[in-house]
Amino acid sequence: MDRAAPRGVRGGRMKRLLRPAAAWPFRLLPSSLRRRAIQAGLTAAARRDAGAALRELLQIETDLHGLLDETAMAYGSGVHVKHRLMRYHDFFVDRIRKGERVLDIGCGYGAVAHSIAERSGADVVGIDLDPANIAAARQMFPHPRLTFVQGEAPRDLPSDHFDVVVASNVLEHVERRVDFLRDVQARAGASRLLVRVPMFNRDWRPSLRQELGLFPYCDPTHFTEYTRESFESEMAEAGFALRHLQVNWGEIWAEVAPRAGSAP
Repeated sequence: MDRAAPRGVRGGRMKRLLRPAAAWPFRLLPSSLRRRAIQAGLTAAARRDAGAALRELLQIETDLHGLLDETAMAYGSGVHVKHRLMRYHDFFVDRIRKGERVLDIGCGYGAVAHSIAERSGADVVGIDLDPANIAAARQMFPHPRLTFVQGEAPRDLPSDHFDVVVASNVLEHVERRVDFLRDVQARAGASRLLVRVPMFNRDWRPSLRQELGLFPYCDPTHFTEYTRESFESEMAEAGFALRHLQVNWGEIWAEVAPRAGSAP
């Protein structure tokens, strides 16, 4: 799902942290001294209560994550730099053949869908719930083999048959994922599903967040983040067999296919 992090992610903690930087004398200091002043305040808090300081730091990290995403999109002229640096479009493009019909669910502003249409020669339909995303996609990525539709999956999916369904950073935003996957497959009739999802155990911080009673995921709109075991279990429950799985950049990239005889 190609989108900026919600602006609401940056809350009162960031305002408290950065309030000194808003005062004009503070702004006159070199950036290195401003950072040291902020770090000194956090260090003093950590000495008083390490657990409370960890909670504060982890909350600040969440706020900064949203700000970093917004700034990375601005730096990339509207396209998040992760598309270029992670090269995850290649995973999808390499698994799609010329002339196939592809449905990109939660296409966001259309960067992945455009790569697939441009590089694989497939015909692609991208669907996203957000009208602003679809408007941006149509403006940034016009292509003769690419169509963008505003709507909610699976309810508003086109009635056409598709060979491949793409779900790039989508499933973690869905609460009832097994039902969602079954419904999408029943509507699309695809021979395979290409999935990209974040891993919960990508490093130690999500587990620490959980231990400290904080929201453990990297995005406030996530209903889950995966381990390999939980991903494979969820796919099996939804009626899909695993064809390929790799772990890159703290994410699972996988190709799954409907099991023979599985209910639609």
